[in-house]
Amino acid sequence: MLLGCIADDFTGASDVANTLCKGGMATVQFVGVPGAGETAPACEAGVVALKTRSIRAAAAVGESLAAIDWLRRQGCRQFLFKYCSTFDSTPAGNIGPVAEALLDALGAPVAVVCPVFPATGRTLFMGHLFVKDRLLSESGMEKHPLNPMTDPDIRRWLRRQTRGEVGLLPYAVVRRGADAIRAGLDGEAAARRRLVVVDAVTDDDLLAIGAAVAGHALVTGGSGIALGLPENFRRQGLLRGVVPPFAAAEGPGVVLSGSCSEASLGQVAAYLDVHPGLAVDPAALIGGKISPESAVAFVRERIERSPIVYSTADPAAVRAAQERFGRDKVAHAIEGFFGALAARLAETGVTRMAIGGGETSGAVVTALGVKRLRIGPEIDPGVPALAAEGDRPVRLALKSGNFGGVDFYARALSVMEGA
Repeated sequence: MLLGCIADDFTGASDVANTLCKGGMATVQFVGVPGAGETAPACEAGVVALKTRSIRAAAAVGESLAAIDWLRRQGCRQFLFKYCSTFDSTPAGNIGPVAEALLDALGAPVAVVCPVFPATGRTLFMGHLFVKDRLLSESGMEKHPLNPMTDPDIRRWLRRQTRGEVGLLPYAVVRRGADAIRAGLDGEAAARRRLVVVDAVTDDDLLAIGAAVAGHALVTGGSGIALGLPENFRRQGLLRGVVPPFAAAEGPGVVLSGSCSEASLGQVAAYLDVHPGLAVDPAALIGGKISPESAVAFVRERIERSPIVYSTADPAAVRAAQERFGRDKVAHAIEGFFGALAARLAETGVTRMAIGGGETSGAVVTALGVKRLRIGPEIDPGVPALAAEGDRPVRLALKSGNFGGVDFYARALSVMEGA
């Protein structure tokens, strides 16, 4: 294994695995940190999917250090800490604390911070993060139920999470190419600014940044930062250029959506125009009026029409439920519901599942007992089809809430079937 990646959620893990696979690296996604004595199957990039985005910072640091320890034992030469391209976090963490802990563990002087993904409209200019033509704080992310992003200045946001000062490499430097970027990062390191926010607007910018960090032990960012990393290994003659084929699956398919993003609202509405759906209200769930068993019955009666079960709702409804029951209780109830539902559906023969939302995806994959995922064809930018290895060889699509076109769910089920 050449490149070891740590992702702070499951959709982000498949996102970066997709980028590396498209770049020609044989890639495997691991669900959680493998056991101490477990060795990786033959691959060039390994992505350890954690569920650390919204937990306490100390716990996120501990899990991330365990992951990097295992990846180091697999022989990795470089490490990537992958977080969301909308920098999902709070002033208390977890991106800054994890990044600093990984720098310390590797003895590295500096690391890039670049949550850019131009294919989905995420760009960074003068340290400010944009989502398409809107600042992050005006993109809808300021209403996120777990990690509301109210400040688009990534350097300022990150400084609230870190012990040391945060640097900036502006676009005027980035556009001059890899040598200028490399010199700029060396200068920031000399000034003891170990985390450096680096502007990027296009894929070409990310390729130049990738070339500049060829000798860096640690890189951090969204999946876009991985665009330029495979080429560094290719130049050294280390890549075989063989990516294992994806095996599609026939059989029943369902959609499970727990995301409440603006994109997810549109995707669920479009899917309901053609397919049956069961809405999961938090109050009904907590009150016992809806259960995984009743949802299974709903799905089985309509399985030929690939139904959807969803807790996706507008922000006002989400806030009302959180105020009534508490944020953690609502999140725990919904994640537990979707995890139990997915496990029961797999037992009844469902072979394809399209999942919406990072927390929901983590709950489903964990409940299914999946240990490794092979990367398949891209459905939409940042979202590949996945083949689970293990006792339940289902096909999955793990979609970040804001990703995908309006017809994503129908196309995802089709791609997993081999269309």
